[in-house]
Amino acid sequence: MTDFQTVELIKDPRGFATLWLNRPEKNNAFNAEMIRELVSAIDQLQADPSLRFLLLRGRGRHFCAGADLAWMQQGAALDFEENLVDARLLGQLMYSLYHLKLPTLAVVQGAAFGGALGLIAACDMAIGASNAELSLSEVRIGLAPAVVGPLLFKAIGERATRRYALTGERFSAGKAHELGLLAEIYAAEELDARVEDWVGNLLLNGPEAMRACKDLLRETASPSLSPALRRYTENAIAQIRVSPEGQEGLNAFLEKRRPAWQEPQS
Repeated sequence: MTDFQTVELIKDPRGFATLWLNRPEKNNAFNAEMIRELVSAIDQLQADPSLRFLLLRGRGRHFCAGADLAWMQQGAALDFEENLVDARLLGQLMYSLYHLKLPTLAVVQGAAFGGALGLIAACDMAIGASNAELSLSEVRIGLAPAVVGPLLFKAIGERATRRYALTGERFSAGKAHELGLLAEIYAAEELDARVEDWVGNLLLNGPEAMRACKDLLRETASPSLSPALRRYTENAIAQIRVSPEGQEGLNAFLEKRRPAWQEPQS
């Protein structure tokens, strides 16, 4: 399979693939290069009829700490049209993963912040370590989880998405399990062994039957993650990134200071 710089795609001889986020030194925070490589890897998976299912994992201590700091610094200087290109690339990743023909299982450990929740929600199933910590943190820096929002709506429902998107608070693996975002949680030291249990169970199933089942579930799901909805969310995040508040939030985060709306009132 293709050599990548920020991800690793490994095909198991038993007939499935593991797609690793592979920037452990950056806590697997994603940048434009990682997003492009993830899209390319998913395209390869879509075109491979020999595969039965996909595992999505992160190397190192954390699944994915959200957006990369250097990438955010670059994004803070982009105009609307340039931000829209970035947003469309992220939208392509999330929707490509959601519409992948293969059954998908995300395995979550450590931090899963911001767009990482979109990756988890785009997968059919997810399991995690009991010490994992999750957050839709965008509002803390003056942004919005626009592209990942519809995926979270489908995964955990409207009320829970409203709460965590609007508060930006962190929540535990236990809460993610309670909400249905994580199907099961395990002690961190047991996670790899439990992944093998899930692999063994999925290998019992007919490959074509699983694909047909996924197609059926997608066709009967409501509301649909349509191209129109995707375009709306991409425009929304690009617009808020170039707004005065979005710029203030991004710059405050990068400069390690409080944004203006958190300053004490005189």
